[in-house]
Amino acid sequence: FKKTYPNRLFDVGIAEEHSIAFANGLALSNKNPYVSLYSTFMQRAYDQVIHDCAILNLPVVLCMDRAGIVGEDGETHQGAFDISFLNAIPNFTLVAPRDELMFKEIMEFSYSFNSPLAIRYPRGNFGLCDEFKPVKVELGRSQILSQNNENIAFIGYGNAVAKAYKVAKFLDINPTIIDLIFIKPLDKELLLN
Repeated sequence: FKKTYPNRLFDVGIAEEHSIAFANGLALSNKNPYVSLYSTFMQRAYDQVIHDCAILNLPVVLCMDRAGIVGEDGETHQGAFDISFLNAIPNFTLVAPRDELMFKEIMEFSYSFNSPLAIRYPRGNFGLCDEFKPVKVELGRSQILSQNNENIAFIGYGNAVAKAYKVAKFLDINPTIIDLIFIKPLDKELLLN
């Protein structure tokens, strides 16, 4: 990216607070900033996320790598808290792809989204490849990946959809599998029916 677009990439080093403040300034200048950082280090920029991004309702996209439990990266690199602390912040939307194809759809959605958006994705590869057909992303809409008549439903978000799918295969059962896609806002219509 840096070679292709040298004037569009700004490396601020290990300065998460500054990266968010800088992105907010770009958004105020009618740019569409994307901030790429580890999920676990988002905590360092929490004040800027609230005061400079959410309160002003700026279209900044947070791309959070290493979301969830990341194993051998060590205790300080586990991206286990971003959902809980970003969920409490007003004006934020939280989305996670289940696989690479849905990641592309979410990126397409993010280009024209006009409020703060956090995209969380796992370290390394996704647990799914192309087991399910991607859909065009609509705000707050889930996707039913498989539906059946059993009284079992697995609901997943992000890489947890792969875990649900693999557990169903391992147990040799046919549950309804739902990909939330968004954790905020939740697809209440689908979940309550």
